[in-house]
Amino acid sequence: MIENTPIDSKAVKEVILNSGIENIGTASIRELVKLVNDIESKTGDRFVRMEMGVPGLEPSSLGIEAEIAALRKGVASKYPMMEGLPELKEAISEFVRLFLDINVSPASCIPTVGSLMGGFAAFLVANRIAAGRESTLYIDPGFPVQKLQSRILGQPCESFDVYNFRGDKLKQKLESYLQKGKISTILYSNPNNPTWMCLTEDELKTIAELADKYKVIVIEDLAYFAMDFRKDLSTPGIPPFQSTIAKYTDNYLLLISSSKSFSYAGQRVGMMVISNKLFNSRFPDLRRYYDTDNFGRAMIYGALYAISAGTGHSAQYALAAILRAANSGDYNFVEQVKEYGEKAKIMKKIFTDGGFNIVYDKDLDREIADGFYFTISYPGFSGSELIEELIYYGISAISLDITGSDRHEGLRACVSQVGREQFDDLRERVNQFCRDHEI
Repeated sequence: MIENTPIDSKAVKEVILNSGIENIGTASIRELVKLVNDIESKTGDRFVRMEMGVPGLEPSSLGIEAEIAALRKGVASKYPMMEGLPELKEAISEFVRLFLDINVSPASCIPTVGSLMGGFAAFLVANRIAAGRESTLYIDPGFPVQKLQSRILGQPCESFDVYNFRGDKLKQKLESYLQKGKISTILYSNPNNPTWMCLTEDELKTIAELADKYKVIVIEDLAYFAMDFRKDLSTPGIPPFQSTIAKYTDNYLLLISSSKSFSYAGQRVGMMVISNKLFNSRFPDLRRYYDTDNFGRAMIYGALYAISAGTGHSAQYALAAILRAANSGDYNFVEQVKEYGEKAKIMKKIFTDGGFNIVYDKDLDREIADGFYFTISYPGFSGSELIEELIYYGISAISLDITGSDRHEGLRACVSQVGREQFDDLRERVNQFCRDHEI
């Protein structure tokens, strides 16, 4: 082990030994956050932190002021309605019309305690519509916590790394899983966490066609809404729109986050948007778990009621205010988050100039976009080995091993918590790492 590293090697080793983490490469995101916090506390050194997707921008003042006003009116003492604040449901419905070009009634738009909770509720209902068909197919790489949810629920799941099955290859690969008759839901993120790949319209059509053929519900995770900065998605009601499966099938459930696009992560408020047809559909097998066979009622008065009995009251007022401003064109949320793409471009160059490689470097025939995440590797290291070594250099990330990736040599790097004032430190640490581990 190299002793003369930017972060005191003895201190790092001691914290790792005391952490209880058996393998840094398979540690959860939150475990890595705690580990780096402990090292920073022990050494006094600041890390270049790329392990967790925490928004790095100021939250919208529109939301803050609306939430304060709601609290002053006394909403904290009142339970919110299970189905959500009426004015928020109206704003969500209008938002998806203007930015996704789809029509969904306010009744089918439900606030959730973050979109992660929305996904958990989706599994509780969508994977129970047919006895014997309760599996999720993950189009990976993906967000590790979603598979943790499947495991906690005792629901089986399957997955594949989509990188080598893009375009015309996708249909055959998907059908090889769906024809077994065990899959009830398909889940993916678009843009993708961790690679930042974006599915094309043709690929979405393929997924929709197979979802209809095999009666599968598509759970589309839009955590990074409108953040494919290669096209301008910022103008309400004007094309181009955020790509979505909802253009091609009624068998969909969308998870839309307020955490990244609106920098409103701390208040844990997200959106679940269900197609009108699916919301009103009846599935007799739902009665195994719920008092109704109606999908929408089972979702609201079954799953969501049991999990949290509603979404934070004041946060719903905040999100409604943000959405109304976005819908009217008074608030350009896309312009604000372009900072992530600009930082990614600079940070990727720092790594590649030093000798690192971009793991997922292509989006079909195009260069991968610059956005919230990118992926890196270094010759001679597995992802697990690389993250443990980089910690001694004051750089943190997560291994692709925990994302369902087939590329075990790589790491996911998030740009959000890295300030531009840290770029010189990052460059210096990357260059020292490369000198110490000459290819």
